[in-house]
Amino acid sequence: METKKISKRKLQSAQTREKLLHAGQETFIEYGFQKTTISQIIKKAKTGYGTAYVYFKNKDDLLIELLEDVMARFYEIANMTYKPTSKKEAYDLIEQQSILFLDMANKEKLMMQVIEEAIRLSDNVRKKWTEIREQFIKRISEDIAYAQKNELARIDVDCSIVARAWFHANEMYLWEIVKDVKTPPIKEIVHNIASIYTGGLYK
Repeated sequence: METKKISKRKLQSAQTREKLLHAGQETFIEYGFQKTTISQIIKKAKTGYGTAYVYFKNKDDLLIELLEDVMARFYEIANMTYKPTSKKEAYDLIEQQSILFLDMANKEKLMMQVIEEAIRLSDNVRKKWTEIREQFIKRISEDIAYAQKNELARIDVDCSIVARAWFHANEMYLWEIVKDVKTPPIKEIVHNIASIYTGGLYK
């Protein structure tokens, strides 16, 4: 009987947390990060103030969890299997990843607009974004190291420095897409930057 009570409490807790996150996402998208208040989110979620603060200290805390959820979908793309056996295969894999990455920015545009604003206004969100960026750069660096080890890429360059430059190129276009800056089609962007990247790095 006690186990059933605990399970029920856990379920209720998970449901309450999910309601707050869902309400937070809708409120942030409607009002933007700066104009959203934790009170608005709590009211929309129809939960008590005391209950809400058990899960999230403030709106920054809630936005960070939403940020992590969105970026997990981006990271699935970055974490795709990368074991090319030729320069052409490396280009094809890199092109595919970059197209999916920028397409995801387009699909998640509304939430990414909130995140972009929050990065500018919140030290906590900016710190979390920096941590997430480093995860992507580390993953790219591992891919470059794999190519170097297998004699596909130049070994006279530092994989972590090249990885950072490649991520910055993709990130720049990600934010331009999010902010509705007029850009060429995604496939055209990727063809150009991926060609320069692989042309300079791979043998």
